[in-house]
Amino acid sequence: MSIPLPRGPRPAAPSPASTALTFAWRAVLKFRHVPEQLFDLVMTPIMFTLLFTFIFGGALAGSSTAYLQWFIPGILVQTTVFNTVYSGMGLSTDLSKGLFDRFRSLPIWSLAPFAGLMVGDMLRHSIAGAIILGIGLALGYSPEAGLSGILASFALLLAIGFGWGWIFIVLGLVVRTPMTVMTLGFAVLFPVTFASNIMVDPATMPGWLQAFVAVNPVSLMTTALRALMAGTATLREIGLALLGPAVLTLLLAPLTLVLYRRR
Repeated sequence: MSIPLPRGPRPAAPSPASTALTFAWRAVLKFRHVPEQLFDLVMTPIMFTLLFTFIFGGALAGSSTAYLQWFIPGILVQTTVFNTVYSGMGLSTDLSKGLFDRFRSLPIWSLAPFAGLMVGDMLRHSIAGAIILGIGLALGYSPEAGLSGILASFALLLAIGFGWGWIFIVLGLVVRTPMTVMTLGFAVLFPVTFASNIMVDPATMPGWLQAFVAVNPVSLMTTALRALMAGTATLREIGLALLGPAVLTLLLAPLTLVLYRRR
């Protein structure tokens, strides 16, 4: 005996906003159920901050306290850029488990699964940034712009993380394993971040390296963040800092969708 199916209007397809929020909540739940993933996120910036401040700070700036004023904005940028690698690793992990095959079969906005990855990134950037800033304040760092400068700086960091995250989402779509994504990611990021003005004044570098540092997007972002913390930021500095993330988003977000549909 067959059971009659209920008749009625077909449910409306979920909106892009609702599906994006659902995947964003999935990213939050990952932090709740797998808290150990925060270990790498927290320990690396803490080690960089303490090691450079107390080992190199005196030699580079005369004292650890003076070096903190230069270094804390820089390490905030470095940590944000480094943390974007985890987007690609998370995507590669989900792809290897077949989760995205299921997502593609659902009647949802194509980019909704990537919204969850981005929310996870925003959480990572916020948590790591708060920890680094807290350590810096405890050690003697003093942002001259006060709370408004800190809030503006964190808004810039989130914009930086959003733009740079697309690089590793694309990498996660074309590379098969999460470890390969991490290896390739850091192979690119280490030269770009260390050949910048994050840790030292480029005035002591060779001329050819100074020329690279001057146009390095990481240097431009660090300069803007220092200015925001000091309350001296100009629209030009902020615009140059946002130029890289904006270009990356415009170029790589559509490419992400193309690669996702072809995979």
